Amino acid sequence: MTAFNRKETAEKLRNAVEILSKNDSYSAICHKHYIGEPSISMEKLDMIVKKIREIIFPGFFDNNTLDPVAVHYYMGVYTDELFDMLSEQILAGLCFACKERKDSELHLMDEMVYANDIAADFISTLPEMRRILSTDVEATFLGDPAAQSWSEVIFCYPTIKAISSYRIAHALLGLKVPIIPRIITEMAHSETGIDIHPRAEIGESFSIDHGTGTVIGATCIIGKKVKLYQGVTLGAKNFPMDENGNPIKGIPRHPIIEDNVVIYAQATILGRVTIGHESVIGGNVWVTHDVPPNSTLVQFKPKWQQFADGAGI
Repeated sequence: MTAFNRKETAEKLRNAVEILSKNDSYSAICHKHYIGEPSISMEKLDMIVKKIREIIFPGFFDNNTLDPVAVHYYMGVYTDELFDMLSEQILAGLCFACKERKDSELHLMDEMVYANDIAADFISTLPEMRRILSTDVEATFLGDPAAQSWSEVIFCYPTIKAISSYRIAHALLGLKVPIIPRIITEMAHSETGIDIHPRAEIGESFSIDHGTGTVIGATCIIGKKVKLYQGVTLGAKNFPMDENGNPIKGIPRHPIIEDNVVIYAQATILGRVTIGHESVIGGNVWVTHDVPPNSTLVQFKPKWQQFADGAGI
């Protein structure tokens, strides 16, 4: 075994520090932090999402008594806590995303007031968010014979975690909060394996059975009472480039799924195509064209398989 050389090791560490400290090695990937600005915290964002779930689904994620008087008290306490935490993280997102900030206390105070207003506006959306998430829970329960109760769906089903995180992030994005919505949905993606971009538009009574590997792109539009199974991809077919060869941002490039559509496991639907209402898309199919309403689209069986199934007898 080679003897430990303290001097050589120290020299290696000093050289690494010297290189890592050079401006040209980090300037493209460094966020300049100003005095007094809060930092984006994954831990605090996780606490915020959990607090919102406590508010949306009272009695599931806390240990508090649920009589009418207690509910009113705890809703007040929870929303106050949420307001403080959310205001701080919204401010952190605003500071992080702003490219031309003024290093002044007055500028920071203006952003604090703006962050507080956004947090209050977000909290005002929670009653409607609860109503919509209730339809998602109901759709998940009705769509799975294995589900024994709404409680089981809320506690156990990863789809509810992913959809609730999406609806939280989508509401924040609608209030022009930068960075934070994407972080929230990526946290849910890591936890559940379900990848929903916060910019997608998803109607009520939405469910994903099992869910692992499901991908929903940023410009997707999904109607009401849509059900997906695991591994479904609602993605983009190509990426148009500008004159400099860079992808053009923000153009509609993902599918439109109309009301009452069922898409089975591992189906891949790409591009700005429309799947008409009341349609069924079978498993493992590849779709790059519009599908009319009331359609059923399944894999084509080769002749040998048709014969094996009895069609040739």
